[in-house]
Amino acid sequence: MLDALDKSLLKTVADLEGLPKGAYNIRKNGKLLSRQVSANINIESNAEGTGIIVTIKPGTKNESVHIPVILSQAGLYDVVYNAFIIGDDAEVTIVAGCGIHCGSSEPEGHAGIHDFQVGKRAKVTYVEKHYASGDGKGRRTLNPTTKVFLAEGARAEMELTQISGVDEANRLNEAVLGSDSLLLITERVLTDGEQTAVSTNNIVLKGAGSRANMISRSVMKGNSKQTFYATMDAQNKCFGHIECDAIIMDNGTNETMPSLKAGHPDAELTHEASIGKIASDQLTKLMSLGLTYDQAVNRIIQGFLK
Repeated sequence: MLDALDKSLLKTVADLEGLPKGAYNIRKNGKLLSRQVSANINIESNAEGTGIIVTIKPGTKNESVHIPVILSQAGLYDVVYNAFIIGDDAEVTIVAGCGIHCGSSEPEGHAGIHDFQVGKRAKVTYVEKHYASGDGKGRRTLNPTTKVFLAEGARAEMELTQISGVDEANRLNEAVLGSDSLLLITERVLTDGEQTAVSTNNIVLKGAGSRANMISRSVMKGNSKQTFYATMDAQNKCFGHIECDAIIMDNGTNETMPSLKAGHPDAELTHEASIGKIASDQLTKLMSLGLTYDQAVNRIIQGFLK
């Protein structure tokens, strides 16, 4: 069922050696490749046949669901609409991600639109990796959209990573937080060559006692360019923080625009941002330990993106 290329892509984007245990939905070249449900996690195609609906039963604990997408078909731009309904008091990990292998001059791409409805006191950990490979010259595009709605006391932790090989990426993250809810987003993006990446984030702290923390780590190599937008809109007594750091190498460029909106007198919002090059003393220290220049640079980048 899975060929060598499929297995390589799944390993990279979802850390899978083969078909996972528990619930999963694997999509290949715009079609369902394999699916499995569990006693507490149901997966079904939506009415339009354009995506899936994943339902987590209330009270579910310590379970996970894998929903990776792999593409290797020349000329295909795959669009999916996925909904996740996490019941009250549930705790679940969702592992997504998309791997593209381009072997021709034709473009390939994927857009995943994900809608999360997180119930009261529920907790979801969402892990998403994007990666592209292959010797083809076709343009590789990944445009994810993530919308999160947190009920009272809910918690969402999101780890969003773009590893390498993606020529163009436009990410949109939107979230609305209910009372006493918590949102943690960590975004890591590496670009090289002529690649571009845009990340737009709109977070509304609607409920009293809601909290949000957005962390962005960016590395630009070659002539690549990244743009980061982040807006936190505080509509109640709440706390929000934006932190964005970027390392520029070669002729890379970066534009970072954090925005804070306080619509309540008890709102507390902060942000910090930094853009710069790798410090020479860091390189010198690592090279004195026997690493080459390239090895030292890679070590620093890996540590920065962790």
